Amino acid sequence: MRNHHTPVDPGTGKGGTSARRSGTPRVLLLFLDGVGIGVKDPRRNPFFDLRPRFLTGLLGGTLPSLGHRTIDSGDALCLPLDPNLGVAGLPQSGTGQATLYTGINTARLIGQHFGPYLYSTLKPVVEAHSVFAQLASNGSAHTVALANAFPQRFFDYLAGPRRRIVAGMYAALTAGVRFRDISDLKNGIAVSTDITAGRWAHFGHPDAPVLSPYDAGRQLARIADAHDFTLFEYFMTDKAGHEQSRELARAVLADVDELLRGVWEAVDRRRTLVIVTSDHGNIEEIGIKMHTRHPVPAILFGNRKGFPVDGLRSLSHLVPAIRSFLG
Repeated sequence: MRNHHTPVDPGTGKGGTSARRSGTPRVLLLFLDGVGIGVKDPRRNPFFDLRPRFLTGLLGGTLPSLGHRTIDSGDALCLPLDPNLGVAGLPQSGTGQATLYTGINTARLIGQHFGPYLYSTLKPVVEAHSVFAQLASNGSAHTVALANAFPQRFFDYLAGPRRRIVAGMYAALTAGVRFRDISDLKNGIAVSTDITAGRWAHFGHPDAPVLSPYDAGRQLARIADAHDFTLFEYFMTDKAGHEQSRELARAVLADVDELLRGVWEAVDRRRTLVIVTSDHGNIEEIGIKMHTRHPVPAILFGNRKGFPVDGLRSLSHLVPAIRSFLG
């Protein structure tokens, strides 16, 4: 590691304080774009081609498939969530992520799946009802964080006239959650959206520290242990699916697997619940360019005590469960 001391994370959301309440649970929501539960066929499903070592072991030596959707290994629980939301057509990122982050069925609200960005009429819904807004409202003492770090060109974009932005970032922006930058990345209190920061030199930051996915996972765990609720978003899984690239799919799934291993080894599993989930299927059918109607996984490990898993059936059920868990 670069630093010999433990970095102090000053970032909290609006309404939060940096003081930790002893014994309270915490949640790390790790969002992977475009990851569904597919068939058990390595020719179609990169998960069964790669068989990621850590994730397979975490789930007791198996992986979720359409024929085996629910797995409880003791160390972790995998449940299927419905991304279709009772609406015809292929699920899309705009409505899927808006639903995931608000608990409101936004596809049904507008009568269609929409994406990748937010449908205009959904922006006030996300602003008012996002998990960030809910946890930081009414003087709540909950501390919230978006762990992703962004290069300067992202901040330049935000300052410009166009605001095409995905649901999670819009939720953080409107709730007053601090966006992390190159300084946070250098200080060890942020994780690059590409996990390693290996692409930052091309974004005008040749001095950005490049981490292994495993060390990025350990860094993410430290951020999560400093907040009641932490979100980290990763989008390369969906990109691999759209490009129908088996090589890219294997690479990004290997990075995710090592990220999860780092989180597992470093996070305080007695207090922190880690939830890994998605908005729609894609990468699990590498021969199809479009999204799928497959269920998406919700993988839970760490502090599962008291988390209401029985009610988790669709994307709209996750935020209410998190709210109940955090109190």
